[in-house]
Amino acid sequence: MKLIAPSLLSADFTCLARDIEMINRSEADWFHLDVMDGVFVPNISFGIPVIEAVRRLATKPLDVHLMIVQPEKYIDAFRRAGADIINVHYEASTHLHRTIEAIRASGAKAAVTLNPHTPVHLLENIIADVDMALVMSVNPGFGGQKFIQNSTEKVKRLKELILQKNSASLIEVDGGVDSSNAATLFAAGADVLVSGSYIFKSTDTEQTIRELKGS
Repeated sequence: MKLIAPSLLSADFTCLARDIEMINRSEADWFHLDVMDGVFVPNISFGIPVIEAVRRLATKPLDVHLMIVQPEKYIDAFRRAGADIINVHYEASTHLHRTIEAIRASGAKAAVTLNPHTPVHLLENIIADVDMALVMSVNPGFGGQKFIQNSTEKVKRLKELILQKNSASLIEVDGGVDSSNAATLFAAGADVLVSGSYIFKSTDTEQTIRELKGS
């Protein structure tokens, strides 16, 4: 499976409707939305009102990545806002299994994210219960960062764990994804690649998406 999820964090918010329509037209599969609270990560992005606005225009699933403390408090609110996939960080979820169950109960697909320093084996007891696991290939908080090379090996280890546990979990990679590493990440076992600045700063965004998908 080769899915592309453009990150709206890198979109032009003065022309957000235009960028949403571009993704609708393109070969992209999902919208990726990073929600940052300025506590869990050193940045503040957008919240529920923006997701509601995107949902009104988007014709593809919304992959909502909660980079926030206590994400369990906001699951139903983000689901009502239009999230199809709700992704919480392992590092922010004290009772991760309970949070995953709550996401599933809301009707959304459940995903869990690992920061660059967090080892894959910590997902051993939850990987069979999630729909997707996200490997952060940069330190979360800001777009346009350089890809952490060790992330490819981490994807391979995660794929091994998924097979070992007979899990149906997809693997998503977010951070520094571009044409230089997309094919390698897919070959390592990734199913979904998130790309932000590489897409939105390109001269032909739809062609860039097409090339990433064909990697």
